[in-house]
Amino acid sequence: MAVAKTLIEFTLNGKKIKAEVAADRLLIDLLRDDLGLTGTKKGCGVGECGACTVILDGKTVDSCLVLALVVDGCNITTIEGLANNGTLHPLQQSFIDHGAVQCGFCTPGMIMSAKALLDENPKPTRDEIKVAMSGNVCRCTGYKKIVESVAAVSEGCKGECCHE
Repeated sequence: MAVAKTLIEFTLNGKKIKAEVAADRLLIDLLRDDLGLTGTKKGCGVGECGACTVILDGKTVDSCLVLALVVDGCNITTIEGLANNGTLHPLQQSFIDHGAVQCGFCTPGMIMSAKALLDENPKPTRDEIKVAMSGNVCRCTGYKKIVESVAAVSEGCKGECCHE
């Protein structure tokens, strides 16, 4: 028996997208398997690790917990949407510069959480950074270099650098 699919339309990294999805299709699977955006990582599958974090209408979500049908009419940003014409986003560059990238598995989710924080609060305290990043688990670097990376971008921001 064929599975019924529904046509959804949404904006992904600034581009209009149409996709047919089954009622049980998860956003993580739509992004990775159907659209080929493998930067968003599939970690725990239960919303605990944050590796699959994307920004949905300005707020971070664990894409492993979001049904694809829900994003109809929404705006989604993934890690692939941050670089601009081959130039890394300041957060991506800062993670490299500060050694906050080791295995790289958690990095996209970490950067997306940091991006959402800086979009909402361009000058967070280190404690605010820690709270914002608390939904993301890293097993390699610890968190000191990650917090330093986000703080460096915040402290270096002049105007809208974090909102590119």
